[in-house]
Amino acid sequence: MDIYQILEKAKRTGKIEKGTNEVTKAIERGTAKLVVYAADVEPKEIIAHLAPLCKEKGIPCQEADNRQKLGVSIGLPVSASSVAVVETGEAEADINSLK
Repeated sequence: MDIYQILEKAKRTGKIEKGTNEVTKAIERGTAKLVVYAADVEPKEIIAHLAPLCKEKGIPCQEADNRQKLGVSIGLPVSASSVAVVETGEAEADINSLK
């Protein structure tokens, strides 16, 4: 199962945060179960802090290849630079398999 399918399932049955500011807050609060950021974000500084922050907090962090696909997978009509799964819903087993 790819990362986009996992995010779609989490969006349908759980809860997600979108946007780098909301994702950063979820990581710092310890509520994020999975963080996904897009590889094609420009400038890179926007998302550069996410992976080290996730590593520090022990949260799985994945890179998606495309902002547009990331936005579509969570039901947005626009692209998304980063997404955090806060409540896993039915995607829990899939997220645990990424660790």
